[in-house]
Amino acid sequence: MIDLDNCDRAEEIRARIQSKNSLLKLYIEFYTKYADCLKRCPDDGVSIEIGSGAGFLKDIEPTVVTTDILSYKTVDMVMDGSQMPFGNHTLRSIFMLNTLHHIPNSKSLFSEITRCLKPGGRVLIVDQYHGWFSNLIYKYIHHEPYDPKAIGWDFSTSGPLSGANGALCWIIFFRDRQLFEKFYPTLKIARLAPNTPFRYWLSGGLKWWNLLPATFFDLSTRLDYWLGEKAPGFCSFVEVELVKKN
Repeated sequence: MIDLDNCDRAEEIRARIQSKNSLLKLYIEFYTKYADCLKRCPDDGVSIEIGSGAGFLKDIEPTVVTTDILSYKTVDMVMDGSQMPFGNHTLRSIFMLNTLHHIPNSKSLFSEITRCLKPGGRVLIVDQYHGWFSNLIYKYIHHEPYDPKAIGWDFSTSGPLSGANGALCWIIFFRDRQLFEKFYPTLKIARLAPNTPFRYWLSGGLKWWNLLPATFFDLSTRLDYWLGEKAPGFCSFVEVELVKKN
């Protein structure tokens, strides 16, 4: 049994990502979208990533402060997203990749985001999406807890990574969108973009196997984007971009 909450696994996880060219390219694609988001943010202020773990965002955007609740050697700062050590209106951008569904008290997180984000600052969340196909994987195959019928946003957790509700992003921004807009009126939902139906699963994710050779990545990317546009119900991930109103 792998201890998911063991922060000593960072180098192992990073090595696994970098050993699989298709998975590496997918991470770079997500990070590049964050770099694009930065162009729409205020020029001054601090940029952070929450839940950086073993990622390598700094290779794409070296100015971003990487953080995690676990004391990974690969991050700049150990931090709890629900109690951020930043002053009011000091952050120009916040990025989260597969992090939101691990946060058991997301209301506290969004309250902190509201407090710390500068007017015009943006949040880009990339997380799991409750699609027709992905629903089966998340519910019956994937190792993390997944409950799209959860009444609330909070959940009991066994640890920062072992605890989760994989359906949380969909619950907050799709099922309960009106509640989110009521609770956080200054955080405007600028974009909801389901994407990536199959590439992550074909790459094997963080498992040892890979069914998506790098030579087929560009073709699979075109197919993924075409299918995501024509039938978003097939998508497995979603991009959520928020902007703080002036």
